[in-house]
Amino acid sequence: MKVVILCGGQGTRLREETEFRPKPMVPIGSRPILWHIMKTYSHYGFNDFVLCLGYKGDMIRDYFRNYRWNTCDVTLSLGRSQEVQFHNNHSEENWNVTLANTGEFAMTAFRVKSIQRYIPTGEDFMLTYGDGLSTIDISASIASHQKSGKVCTISAVHPAGRFGALHIEDDSQIRTFSEKPQYEEAYVNGGYMVCKYSMFDYLPADPEMMLERDPMDHLVRDKQLNAYRHEGFWQPMDTYQESQHLNQLWNTGRAPWKVWQ
Repeated sequence: MKVVILCGGQGTRLREETEFRPKPMVPIGSRPILWHIMKTYSHYGFNDFVLCLGYKGDMIRDYFRNYRWNTCDVTLSLGRSQEVQFHNNHSEENWNVTLANTGEFAMTAFRVKSIQRYIPTGEDFMLTYGDGLSTIDISASIASHQKSGKVCTISAVHPAGRFGALHIEDDSQIRTFSEKPQYEEAYVNGGYMVCKYSMFDYLPADPEMMLERDPMDHLVRDKQLNAYRHEGFWQPMDTYQESQHLNQLWNTGRAPWKVWQ
């Protein structure tokens, strides 16, 4: 089963970083967040990726084209007969990565529609965003999808609290104050979706169509949208503060999403 990752957005809320690179290339530790997402899927045995490129997509192309240069120790001979010697291998040698240009300004539904030719006819595929990390059990989400029989399964997650939570009585008196609770009670779409091939029937060839608008509304209308509830860690990287938080978790050895060895 292939893993489709949306990598083309402009990341305007993270302009401190995305002015210079696409959001999936913003580093967590020494590797881009995209690498962390792909390592999660690879841990569960899924190593065939389709990356939907857009804004500054050439940087993602360059990263994977020069992957050995980026990850291995190397010795260069600078004489007339130039030679390159790589001293070690990397653990991603079984990855297969398709780099697909889906338009610099296209919205998410069109980006997914654009890569339909890379998904074998009738085959399920996985779909996620290139800016969110989680401890989601990929195998369990697939099992939930297959059991439901529906066209699309989204991972329903609790967003991390961004604001102080107040408990207010009828007399307007504040009884409790919790500074940025770890999780909010509501569920949101955390990505890490599983889709039938018929998902493409819900995606118009319209560059201005967002996956999260009409396509999702139509899936709900047709009773074809399933939810896999994930109660554990999930963290998007929408802001500079969130990127700093993820880096702090990684650099202090407390990254819960690191399920690989």
